[in-house]
Amino acid sequence: MTRKNLRTSAAIALCCAVAGVGLVGCDGSESEADTDTESSASAPAPEAEGDLLTGTEKITAGDHSVNVSCSGSPVDGRPLVVLLHGGGNDLTTMADLQGTLSENGRTCSYDRLGAGGSDQPEGPQDYEDVGETLTAVLDHVAGDQPVVLAGHSMGGLIAARYAPDHQDRVHGLVLLDATSPTAVADLTARIPETATGPAGDLRAETLAVFGGENPEQLVFTDGEVRSAGAIPVQVIQHGQQHLGVVPEYGPGLEEDWTKGQEAWLAVSTNSELSTAENSGHDIHIDEPEVAVAAIEHVASQAAG
Repeated sequence: MTRKNLRTSAAIALCCAVAGVGLVGCDGSESEADTDTESSASAPAPEAEGDLLTGTEKITAGDHSVNVSCSGSPVDGRPLVVLLHGGGNDLTTMADLQGTLSENGRTCSYDRLGAGGSDQPEGPQDYEDVGETLTAVLDHVAGDQPVVLAGHSMGGLIAARYAPDHQDRVHGLVLLDATSPTAVADLTARIPETATGPAGDLRAETLAVFGGENPEQLVFTDGEVRSAGAIPVQVIQHGQQHLGVVPEYGPGLEEDWTKGQEAWLAVSTNSELSTAENSGHDIHIDEPEVAVAAIEHVASQAAG
């Protein structure tokens, strides 16, 4: 492997896994989600009217248009499942998972601002900003009904930051290789500023991503994991150690990643950590049956 290819491989691994984002996309390309009709998030939730949002539509969240996809039928007692894609991706990367989950109950996904078919943000975003968009989506597709949030990578980070402040509606979480709550500190401590070569390049590139140079312009900030009470939570980490490609620092990056997954357990007193042994970072793609089983388990617990 050439130095250039090694740097690219490591950058994809760390920016997509640790940061949860790629500067263009984790697969190196941008995808476009289908869009159909315009509707308003300020209107009563479609579920309350018996007029379910089905397929992919645009809703209004504040001053922005947000791309939302829903499928499946509501099941009495079962929370609505909402999927949050990873950084550099969009809702199309969750389509297969959504399709499978929809066989058992209503499931939705959406493009955050800067992703897929949604509007671009007006400037840098923080967790409160992306939370406001999520709230607008939930208002529209769930109304006052409970939800389970299942997030991959950066989507998992956002879900876990959101849940403690919205315990009235978030009744369960599934974190699929979620970005560490201390990702910035982990990276700066693991790879020193004096590092050169692929590791030094990776450090600089990833810190730029953390600083907001990503499609969603989200500025990553570390913080303590706050509790969302006793809601059921499944934390699933990757089993295939893809971060190990980084020369000298790879094993340490994997160690930090595992500690980050363990830290997320503090989001609830009813949380469990497991490993998708045959998966890289994209657990919902590498081992979709693992992701489905975890989401169904949490949905069942939340319904009880």
